[in-house]
Amino acid sequence: MRKPVIAIDGYSSTGKSSISKIIAQKLGLVHLDTGALYRGITYFALNNCIGADGEINLSELFNRFNEIELEFKPVDTELVMFLNGEDISTAIRTNEISQNVSLIASQKEVRDFLLDAQREMAEKGGVIMDGRDIGTVILPNADFKFFLTASVDERTKRRFLELKSLGIETDENTVRENLISRDKTDSEREVAPLKKAENAILIDNSDFTKHETIDIILSYLKEF
Repeated sequence: MRKPVIAIDGYSSTGKSSISKIIAQKLGLVHLDTGALYRGITYFALNNCIGADGEINLSELFNRFNEIELEFKPVDTELVMFLNGEDISTAIRTNEISQNVSLIASQKEVRDFLLDAQREMAEKGGVIMDGRDIGTVILPNADFKFFLTASVDERTKRRFLELKSLGIETDENTVRENLISRDKTDSEREVAPLKKAENAILIDNSDFTKHETIDIILSYLKEF
């Protein structure tokens, strides 16, 4: 039997990626963190496409897409993001990347560059994909769609603890302001804005633990 295609969208730091990973393990699916793809391109841009003004030169980035090879490789039990053969899974989680990724993700050229690759990854089924426009743009025909949200205060705590666990120095106010800025940019961008698909199941996990959220999602996937 063909395994399902599951789309999980939602705001930053609602646990989309970590929740998707665990569900993938439980159901024997492949997990694809599409946010890591955009962070990978942001990492490339910050290291290769900075203009004389110190800002990312978007035109140069678009012209250098042919130099970018992003892929997920299995490391232990997880799929890890590699850029041109380099493991960038930790490097793409820094504040600098977080502060620039919404700009990169809002570019039509970037989204078009990644669109076909993401769809090909899901074509045969057995995939759980998380991001911001999976259920609305990338996989509009997904078998199941979920949309995660949580309060800014709760998401700030989660993001701060995540960065701390990675050894990345920051403070909660910086994290909070970054989340608010990203929410605004992601929701208001012209190309593929962050929004709940009409047929997506909404889950506010402000007061739920990660595992409680997983149990709620799994309750909708019992037949698999």
